[in-house]
Amino acid sequence: MKTLSKLLIANRGEIAIRVMKTAQRMGIETVAVYSDADSGAAHVRAADQAINIGAGPVASSYLRGEVILAAAQRLGVDAIHPGYGFLSENADFAAACEQAGILFIGPSCKAIEVMGDKARAKRAMLEAGVPCVPGYQGEEQLTELLVAEAEAIGMPVMVKAAAGGGGRGMRLVHDAAELESAIAMAQSEAENAFGSRELIIEKAIIKPRHVEVQVFADQHGNVVHLGERDCSVQRRHQKVIEESPCPVMTAELRAAMGQAAIGAAQAVDYVGAGTVEFLLDQSGEFYFLEMNTRLQVEHPVTELVTGLDLVEWQLRVARGENLPLTQEQIQLRGHAIEVRLYAEDPGTGFLPSTGPIHLFKTPQQVNFRVDSGVESGDAVSPFYDSMVAKVMAFGETREDARQQLLRGLKQTALLGVTNNRDFLIDMLQQPAFARGEATTAFIAEQYGDHPKPVEVSTELLAIGSVIAYQLDRQRHLSRSLGVSEELLDWSSSGIAKTQFAYGVNNETVELCIECRQTGVYRCIAADTEVLITLKALHHDQALLDLGDRQVHVTFYRASESVLHLATETQSAVLTNLAALPPISDEESSGGTLVAPMHGLVLSIDVAPGDQVVKGQRLGVLEAMKMQHSISAPIDGVIQTIGARAQQQVAAGDILIIIEPTEQ
Repeated sequence: MKTLSKLLIANRGEIAIRVMKTAQRMGIETVAVYSDADSGAAHVRAADQAINIGAGPVASSYLRGEVILAAAQRLGVDAIHPGYGFLSENADFAAACEQAGILFIGPSCKAIEVMGDKARAKRAMLEAGVPCVPGYQGEEQLTELLVAEAEAIGMPVMVKAAAGGGGRGMRLVHDAAELESAIAMAQSEAENAFGSRELIIEKAIIKPRHVEVQVFADQHGNVVHLGERDCSVQRRHQKVIEESPCPVMTAELRAAMGQAAIGAAQAVDYVGAGTVEFLLDQSGEFYFLEMNTRLQVEHPVTELVTGLDLVEWQLRVARGENLPLTQEQIQLRGHAIEVRLYAEDPGTGFLPSTGPIHLFKTPQQVNFRVDSGVESGDAVSPFYDSMVAKVMAFGETREDARQQLLRGLKQTALLGVTNNRDFLIDMLQQPAFARGEATTAFIAEQYGDHPKPVEVSTELLAIGSVIAYQLDRQRHLSRSLGVSEELLDWSSSGIAKTQFAYGVNNETVELCIECRQTGVYRCIAADTEVLITLKALHHDQALLDLGDRQVHVTFYRASESVLHLATETQSAVLTNLAALPPISDEESSGGTLVAPMHGLVLSIDVAPGDQVVKGQRLGVLEAMKMQHSISAPIDGVIQTIGARAQQQVAAGDILIIIEPTEQ
């Protein structure tokens, strides 16, 4: 048996931490690699050792196989776990590890090469007798031939890059007149993303389920499958919700699909963890899609229904051990559902977002699991994938798991960066999903091009205003001498009134708070009135009584004017325009100008080295549909420009730094 006492994880974020937890439990020392942008990241803090591998961009760090391998050799590493993404399906890196005498936690170079090319993989699967989608996967790539093959297959067809995945280099074509254009665009995307223009053409399976089978093979010829996962709910061909088992699976279909997956693995002499992906049509027929030669993002749902640790299996197989269980010994129990919590904005077509994570809280709940790569105080970098965490739940039935997951998500708060938590909650509550009817068309059918943002209600504005009002009172009380806490809501002028103003739907909504008695507030906005009793407020949690119900709120106050909050169904960033300081406020650290709220930089009118005077306009920030002039707070010289025109910035981001002129 091979020695495995020190493991380097050639990845970052949640998967790096996930691998470390199992390795450390097995007594294996762990080494993290990190870029300049990740120097303080959670996976670095979790490792026994850590080493820098380059600058922030992936091409300068996590894709530099030679640098990672050199670091492994320098630190005396026995094995490298690639996680997923980055170098996990790079045959050259796997070969380099083998040549250096370091275990690569994954399959052979041959298996990676064959399965990493959709055309070669499909040819191999056809030869092995695995059901495949009708199509063309030949080496000849003339546009005229591709068009002719597509027309012979019949519309609609999928035009796909032979290399890579993740929806890049992929086009669904309904009209033969659009074929040449679709082929040209797919070739261009494929070349830019994967360095290869090769395409395959497949018959489009309309509204299928995306079902994948987890396989495992050891070095002694044993191959098993660990059931299936349904990954049909996707946006931009990327998975958002995964579950096991598939809601429409039967014992007969599982046996057939499992045997096909085992046959696919055996066809390439596979070793380790792999996933064979299929399309399952509405008639119950299934077709090979591709094989991922690594651990999948969604592997935890399989762990939850089998009770097994797949990373432990990977490490044991790499050491030369037999698979821990036979096919007959593997049992599936209950149901598990996983959602991917992304830093992205569903309302803008799922555009990724970046910025600080002021607060990330998840509940401690039975049968609820969170695999995360961030903590409160971290940030989402523009250099990497925008997935923040995987949130999952287990139940004896599918409905039990769905309800557990809903409950946990409603008690989860991710404040500071725009994210899809509210969208995930909404999807889980859709009747079609609850009935187990979701196909790959689910998001398009339910939400169209993109979900409509939930409007900020007067009630939510009132809740935020009461919290902000109380925080202000507590701050003033803490600065006072000899003032009783009983006087917190008292005013010498009778009923205290405080004005708030918010930008909502291109309009300014004014809201007035009247303190009726200690802890009881009357909130008035236009013709709407909300009566709120503040029951408790501590640290980042508040409990409010709205008459017919109680509302739990998690909050973070970024500044006197900006409050982030999350209720059980809605997250929001509320900016009180009435308390908004001018961007040139001299209290903003001398010559450092920061964004007082989230917004879009319309222009930066100066450059480093420019001499400026106090009050001079330096640029313009658009926020809450209003334009705010960025003015110099002091005389000085522009030292740093922290933002550019048309860039989205978050509250607290540095815009400009001015070096004061010596007096």
